[in-house]
Amino acid sequence: MNPPGNTPGHSPSPGSFREEAALPGSGFDGQQLLVVSGLSGSGKSTALHALEDLGFYCVDNLPAALLPGFFEQIRNNPVLYARVALGIDARSRGSDQQRLPDQLQQLADSGLQHRLLFLTADSRSILKRFSETRRRHPLTFDQQALPAAIEQERSLLQPLQTRADWVIDTSEINIHQLRQQVWKYVGSEQPTMIVMLESFAYKRGLPQDLDFVFDTRHCPNPHWIDELRSLTGRDQAVREWLESDATVQALRSDVLEFLRRWLPEIRDSQRSYLTIGIGCTGGRHRSVYLAEWLAEQLRQDFTPVEVYHRELNGG
Repeated sequence: MNPPGNTPGHSPSPGSFREEAALPGSGFDGQQLLVVSGLSGSGKSTALHALEDLGFYCVDNLPAALLPGFFEQIRNNPVLYARVALGIDARSRGSDQQRLPDQLQQLADSGLQHRLLFLTADSRSILKRFSETRRRHPLTFDQQALPAAIEQERSLLQPLQTRADWVIDTSEINIHQLRQQVWKYVGSEQPTMIVMLESFAYKRGLPQDLDFVFDTRHCPNPHWIDELRSLTGRDQAVREWLESDATVQALRSDVLEFLRRWLPEIRDSQRSYLTIGIGCTGGRHRSVYLAEWLAEQLRQDFTPVEVYHRELNGG
């Protein structure tokens, strides 16, 4: 099973979601404030990460005493804080916990639009997650057993669950299904996957964190053409020279076919970022050309597609 903050895996049960709570994604106009709460081990961290992938500014476990100032900051800066997610859970102790419902009501009365998403799970699932990860439940610091801590937390958070706009029971869903449900809740089926094409010189080694690498060193090298040596793969003369070669044409066609075939699969697996390395000997001609050409083609089907030339940019 998965750790607290990462939900376990099976198929979702029919009763996982509150029937009376309409999806509010289309109800958000302009500034969005989403409060995320729930039991420890129910997947709150996964939910916040999913929101972060959608461009939300996420703040977790802010003490209740600081909430009024935080809300005021959001209200006064609607452009800077256009999409904010605030995580609240049982780590807010004592009087902080008791003040939360009233503070949320004051927030609603002030006119700042917000929604409350609450994550829960049955005690058996939470016990198993904490047992497998050996992480400590926040309320076991009060010298009580884990089952008692879970029930105490459930009682403490009941007022928040009662006022929630949407409740997700994560007992029988995995992290991928939870992320999909969170994206659906805010009106987006999935976040945009950023595709980065990075050219580089093999003589300086491979860049770190590449997902795919394509080697162009078998292609003809403009470096050996006097009038092209000082240019780069972004210059028209180099482009035309390379495009006249059958090997270059075949390579770029095969790489593009591969990427068009697999990028949708990778995006649907909930990847947020994919880096594709294109290498040649010096990192100035062949790799730069192919990276630029692929970006032009992929932008017809995917956005955003970014290009970085390590050797040209002094990386």
